[in-house]
Amino acid sequence: MTPDWSEAEAHLCATDPVLKTVVERIGPCELSAQEGGFVTVADSIIGQQLSNKVVKVLRARFRTLFADENPEPQQLLTFDDETLRGCGFSRAKTRYVRALAEAVASGKLNFDALHQTDDETVVQTLTELPGIGRWTAEMYLIFALNRPDVLPLGDAAVVAALRTLYPLPEKQWESQALEIAEPWRPWRSVASWYLWRHHSS
Repeated sequence: MTPDWSEAEAHLCATDPVLKTVVERIGPCELSAQEGGFVTVADSIIGQQLSNKVVKVLRARFRTLFADENPEPQQLLTFDDETLRGCGFSRAKTRYVRALAEAVASGKLNFDALHQTDDETVVQTLTELPGIGRWTAEMYLIFALNRPDVLPLGDAAVVAALRTLYPLPEKQWESQALEIAEPWRPWRSVASWYLWRHHSS
């Protein structure tokens, strides 16, 4: 079920006239919690530095390896590297997805416990694993936990959308982007969703 983001939409429209035009054009926010933590993080690893078109193909291949197309860490660990590489994964991504599965299967990474922690603790915990940087952790916060106030400035589409809407400098733009986004608090995840939609429209 999609949460009711009407309060967030009203806040963004009231605090940023530029973003208001985007919200009004796109309509209600449809950001909702995706599949479980393991799948969301695995999908983010698969999607690192690839086009959306390629990512969709790789994720679909990955799911066909599992019963009911429902990826489980224990079953992933039964596959050899060549099986995972057959999905189109690089050697590095094969290693990263396997390390994620090992962490979950061993209990080192507990997504239920992670759900109870603050955003920065989630980021710190996930980025201890190989192949998981801040962007991947932020995708988990937004799409698995629906945390409302995440601003993924490491996301190329978010930055591209910001550049089309606001006069950002070519260099050292991060501080200005943070300043632009400050009024969006505590709904920067919802603002990011609108930026993604703006970029893809």
